[in-house]
Amino acid sequence: MNSKSLNKVQNKFPFKGRFLGMFSMVSIVFLTSFTLQAQENENLGTEVVNIVKPYSPTLSDAFKVKETPVFNDSLNSDKKEVKYSIFSVPVASTFTPAKGKATAVEKAKKIQLYDNYATLGVGNYLNVLAEFYSNFEISRTDNFGVYFKHNSSQGGIDGLRLDDKFYDTKLEGNYSSRQKDMTYEIKVGLEHQIYNWYGLSPLYTGVSDEVINSIDSKHFYFGGFAEGLLEIEDSYFEKATASIRYLGDNFSSSEFNIKASPEFGFDVLDFPVNIDVNLDYLNGKFDRDYLNTSDLKYSIFNFGLAPSVDYVTEDLSVSVGFEAVVSMDSENSDTNFYIYPNVEVSYRLVDEILIAYGGVDGGLQQNSYYNFKEENPFLSPTLLITPTHQQYYGFAGLKGKLTSTLAYNVKASYGNEKDKALFTVNYEKQFDSTLEGYEYGNSFNVVYTDVSTLSFFGELNLELSKNFSIGVNGTFNNYDMSKQPEPWNLPTVEASLFSSFNISEKFYGGASLFFVGERKDFFVSENGPFGSLSSELIILDSYIDANAHVGYRFNEQLSFFIKGSNLFGDSYQKWTNYPVQGIQILGGASYKFDW
Repeated sequence: MNSKSLNKVQNKFPFKGRFLGMFSMVSIVFLTSFTLQAQENENLGTEVVNIVKPYSPTLSDAFKVKETPVFNDSLNSDKKEVKYSIFSVPVASTFTPAKGKATAVEKAKKIQLYDNYATLGVGNYLNVLAEFYSNFEISRTDNFGVYFKHNSSQGGIDGLRLDDKFYDTKLEGNYSSRQKDMTYEIKVGLEHQIYNWYGLSPLYTGVSDEVINSIDSKHFYFGGFAEGLLEIEDSYFEKATASIRYLGDNFSSSEFNIKASPEFGFDVLDFPVNIDVNLDYLNGKFDRDYLNTSDLKYSIFNFGLAPSVDYVTEDLSVSVGFEAVVSMDSENSDTNFYIYPNVEVSYRLVDEILIAYGGVDGGLQQNSYYNFKEENPFLSPTLLITPTHQQYYGFAGLKGKLTSTLAYNVKASYGNEKDKALFTVNYEKQFDSTLEGYEYGNSFNVVYTDVSTLSFFGELNLELSKNFSIGVNGTFNNYDMSKQPEPWNLPTVEASLFSSFNISEKFYGGASLFFVGERKDFFVSENGPFGSLSSELIILDSYIDANAHVGYRFNEQLSFFIKGSNLFGDSYQKWTNYPVQGIQILGGASYKFDW
C-alpha cells in the first residue's frame, strides 16, 4: 500500500487507517528478520534434548463475565434524540352509512297440543274404525291415560258360504311417573276378538246350504295383560321390564306367559359392561288335539344371562358378548342348555356417507299361542307349542346418506334355525255335521322344521322436506329345508313402497304399496274317491296391496280423512282358501280436545 492510498484510508477512517499502517510496518519487519535468520542458520546440526520433568498443564484462573460489559472504545458516539410531530389534515367525506336493521326471526306457529282425541270412521263392507285416547295430568310428574280401539267388519266377500265378519276390541289403561332419579310405568289391558273360519275348500261345492249353515265357524279370543317398567338413574341397576299375559278362547284353551327382564350396567377399566337377564315362563293347554285323542299341555321356563362389553370411539362401535340360556320343559321332563354369540360392529368409513356394520347373534325364541294368533288368527285350538332355537344369525351391510336427503341401507344375512314354526292348512276330515267349525280344512296348524335362510335386503329413503318423504325396501330369501319339503307360507320375495306428504297447511296424505311373492301350502282331504285320502300342493299367487289416505284439517282440533285399502281390487289369498275383501273405502273424522 503506498502512502497516497494510506492517506486516503486514514482520511476516510481515521482510527482504522492508523491501525492498518501500524499492521503493515510490523509485518514488513517480521518478514525481513525471518528471512535473515533462515539464511544465517542454514546448517543447524543435531542436538539431544533430555526431558527432566513431564509436562503438567494447569488451568489459569477463570474470570466471571460481567452481566454489563465495559466498553473501552476510544470513540463513543451518543444517541441522537429524534423529535417528530404529526400534522393531521381533515378530509371531507360525503358518504353517509345507512342505518342497520336487525333481521327479524320468523317465529314458527306454536303447535297446540291436546291431551285427548277421538276418531270414528265407517266404510263399505260395514267396516268400522273407532279410537279414543285420554290423558289426565295428576301432577307435574304423574299421568294417567286411557286408550280404546275397535276395528270390525260385517263381511261380504263374494263367493263365500260361511260368515266372514270379524271383531277386534282393545281397552288399555296406563299410569306413569317421572321422578328426579326414577321413572316407572304401569299398563293394563283387556282384549276381545272374534274371527270366522270362512276358508272352506272349493271341494264343498256339492254340499247343501242347509248343511253349510250348520257349521259354527266362530272363534272367540279373550285375554288381558299387565306390564311394568322401572328405570333408575345413576345406578348399577338401570332398567327392568315385567309382564304377565293371559289368553283364552271358546274351546277351553288357556295360556299364561310371565316375563321379566332386568338390566345392569357398570364400567370396568373405562369399558361399559352390560348384563341382561331374561326370565320367560309359559304355561298353557288345549282341550284337544286335531285328532280329538288327547289334550295338549305345555309348561316351559327359560332363563337367560347375556353379558356384553361396549367399545365406542368417534368412528368405531363394538359390542362383544354372548347369551347363555337354560330351557326347562317340565311336561316332557327335558332340560337344554344353549350358548349364543352376540357380537355387533359398526365402523364409519366416510363420515355419514358410508358406514359398514355387521355381527353375529342367536337366541331362543319362545313361541306362544298369543304370538301365533297375532300373525294368523285362523288357527285351530290344537297346537303344539315349543321354542325355536336360532343357532346363529350372521349379517353384514352398508348404510349411510348419499345426500342430505337420501339414505340407504343394504344387508346380507345367513342364519340357521331349529324347530322354526311354519303355518300349514289342516287336513279336511270326512264331512260330518258333528265336527267342530275348524275341522273342515278351513283352519291352520303349526309344524316345525330346521331351516337355513340366506337373505338380501335393500332400502332407500328420500326425505325432501318435512312435507314429502318416500321410501322403498325389498327382501329376497332363499330357504334350505329339512324335515319339511317346502317352506310353507313363507314368501321368497317381499317389497314395499311408502310415502307421506303435506299438500298444504290444510291437506295431507300418504300411500303404501306391498308386494308379497308366491307361497306354497299342502292340502289333504279325507273326501277322496271311495273314502281315500287326496292331497294337493297349493301355490298361492303373489299379490300387490295398494293403500292410500288423504286428510283435511278443518282447524287445529277437527280433521276429516278418507282411507283406501286394496285399491287394485284383487281378492288375493293371504292364506289358503282365505280371500280378502276387495276395494275398501273408509271415511271419518278425528277430533282433539282438552277436558
